[in-house]
Amino acid sequence: MAGTGVFEEIIDGDVYKYYSEGEWRKSSSGKSVAIINPTTRKTHYKVQACTQVEVNKVMEVAKTAQKAWAKTPLWKRAELLHKAAALLKEHREPIAECLVKEIAKPAKDAVIEVVRSGDLISYTAEEGVRLLGEGKFLVSDSFPGNERTKYCLTSKIPLGVVLAIPPFNYPVNLAVSKIAPALIAGNSLVLKPPTQGAVAALHMVHCFHLAGFPKGLISCVTGKGSEIGDFLTMHPGVNCISFTGGDTGIAISKKAGMVPLQMELGGKDACIVLEDADLDLVAANIVKGGFSYSGQRCTAVKVVLVMELVADSLVEKVNAKLAKLTVGPPEDDCDITPVVTESSANFIEGLVMDAKEKGATFCQEYQREGNLIWPLLLDHVRPDMRIAWEEPFGPVLPVIRINSIEEGIHHCNASNFGLQGCVFTRDIVKAIMISDAMETGTVQINSAPARGPDHFPFQGLKDSGIGSQGITNSINMMTKVKSTVINLPSPSYTMG
Repeated sequence: MAGTGVFEEIIDGDVYKYYSEGEWRKSSSGKSVAIINPTTRKTHYKVQACTQVEVNKVMEVAKTAQKAWAKTPLWKRAELLHKAAALLKEHREPIAECLVKEIAKPAKDAVIEVVRSGDLISYTAEEGVRLLGEGKFLVSDSFPGNERTKYCLTSKIPLGVVLAIPPFNYPVNLAVSKIAPALIAGNSLVLKPPTQGAVAALHMVHCFHLAGFPKGLISCVTGKGSEIGDFLTMHPGVNCISFTGGDTGIAISKKAGMVPLQMELGGKDACIVLEDADLDLVAANIVKGGFSYSGQRCTAVKVVLVMELVADSLVEKVNAKLAKLTVGPPEDDCDITPVVTESSANFIEGLVMDAKEKGATFCQEYQREGNLIWPLLLDHVRPDMRIAWEEPFGPVLPVIRINSIEEGIHHCNASNFGLQGCVFTRDIVKAIMISDAMETGTVQINSAPARGPDHFPFQGLKDSGIGSQGITNSINMMTKVKSTVINLPSPSYTMG
């Protein structure tokens, strides 16, 4: 159970503590932040409302701890990460319970997220040892006009204090995807979890605590974004920001100054379907890609662009699969569960009503109970409808019928987003040509968009983000190159 057993020390009464200087603490504010269960719409957990003074202390301690950590042997850093990964997997059930209650993630998927996160940490430890254990040796006479009088040794060194801000939908997995690369690279880490998902993140952090990482190296502060959000992202002690979320990321990027940024800010992933596509494969991937975790995924299929010739057949196949999806509470492992907040449900409903007023075809009756919205396919959507462009982050998917490949590419590229996309066709030449033309960070051929496996590069264009994620890319992003040049009094050549 959450907050019991080895996790007893992270809770005080009914309020979870924050983590600083290797200890679980209560905030001096005396205030807490309520976490609403999306299913019951009642307060389920509470976390500390940290103050700016406490954030300052965390940053001060993180800077000191990082200096010592940077001197810790690489193998030792990896060893501790492997311990944390094992502990995370061992305690997957109480962490998964938090995901079910905080973000209405189906129970089975919640366990998978925790286990996957352990695997990510272990892979990062191994990749970090290989990547950071290598450097470069350059000689000066490779550039015109120079003799071999200079030897240049390059290596990767940590940036300092990394601020990690994951989103609600994967508060454990997208936290460790930032934490593990930061730590293996020799950085310290300050985590600001999302409110919905904060308790799962605190349990995850306790696994790092139990693994024996040095005090102050990892911190986790909770609280209202309005009180400590900007204070964190603009703090002079932060040397790198890794953020996953929405519009807030754009605001952060404008205020960050010279701080390196790694950001993924959402998508409107387009699925282009040609006449020769395997429609059964397409339908299965549309349902999986568009409706898993109730569509609350940055890489969910967000708009289907299907050639008119096969549109009727595809819509029929998708509707048949949607009819088999189970709808209900996450505890029952239903396919469709409540979306995370009432405001999210209201936003989704606004998109649906706009489409209705403008003449979209409703393939199912629109149903909503509280935060629970039944899966809905909207056919004959036109570009003048909001759902054609805005990201619903819910179980509602628009279908736009197209008459040419160029029309599909144009709609995809006209979006402000450019995270991922997919194309379905048996013609590999057409697939490659379309992929090259789509202005997105990744294009999947004959499969729905997906972030993983976690070592694959993951990046967005335009408003979908800055930089690239994926284990190797994240390690590289959280380091910088240090050069040492040895100057020789006269040219020297090997075996000369």
